[in-house]
Amino acid sequence: MTEFWKIVNKVIRDSDVILLVLDSRLVKETRHPEIEEKVRKTGKPLIYVLNKCDLVKKEEIEKLKNPLKPAVFISAKDHLGTTKLRECILIEAKRAKIEFKTITVGVLGYPNVGKSSIINAMKGKHSASTSSMSGHTKSLMKIRGDNRIMFLDTPGVLPYREKDAVKHAFIGTVDFVNEKDPDIMAMKLMAKYPGLIEHHYQVEPNTDREEVLEQIAIKKMILKKGKEPDLARTGRMILQEWQKGKIRPKDE
Repeated sequence: MTEFWKIVNKVIRDSDVILLVLDSRLVKETRHPEIEEKVRKTGKPLIYVLNKCDLVKKEEIEKLKNPLKPAVFISAKDHLGTTKLRECILIEAKRAKIEFKTITVGVLGYPNVGKSSIINAMKGKHSASTSSMSGHTKSLMKIRGDNRIMFLDTPGVLPYREKDAVKHAFIGTVDFVNEKDPDIMAMKLMAKYPGLIEHHYQVEPNTDREEVLEQIAIKKMILKKGKEPDLARTGRMILQEWQKGKIRPKDE
């Protein structure tokens, strides 16, 4: 963790513009007050990049964007918003009177919010290694975006002393493979997004979330010996599909 913060401080020091990447489904949870304060103290431009916007209802987008300025919605997976993000980088650099031929752009945020995927979407081809597993990027990498922009990709960084296991499971900071209590975390996900999990797996809603988990296990044939529902494996499946963006808000 200390080494990661050394990298973050170097990125802020060496960059002309900073991107703070957030998960559009969990904007409040993926903001990073320590990084925001560090950038503010330097006076350098900070752009909020809300990734995975394809997983958010359209009517929610403007509500999320209002308190964050400047902010750009992007879907790295679908290559949506990349032109707008490039324009925002150039505008903020110009406002900051950065007139170098190459603008150095630091990319920061929690593990698994899609930093490397955004760089690849901006570049148009795979240069930054990506994975759905958290902690995939291990060191600072320089990646040229185009003739004007050089990206600095970084490992994901957690705020000091943050121990919120539920939040980390939702964001994907702790990936589904390593989650100690996947059934409990899946039930907490149901509590945060009422009806979402039931809709995705097409089971009947129920205030008893353990019973919902059992319904899903039976439907998916995730069973122990004796044909008992395997709640841990079912919870892990739900977390996996949530972290990979397969579970999305239902259309209304």
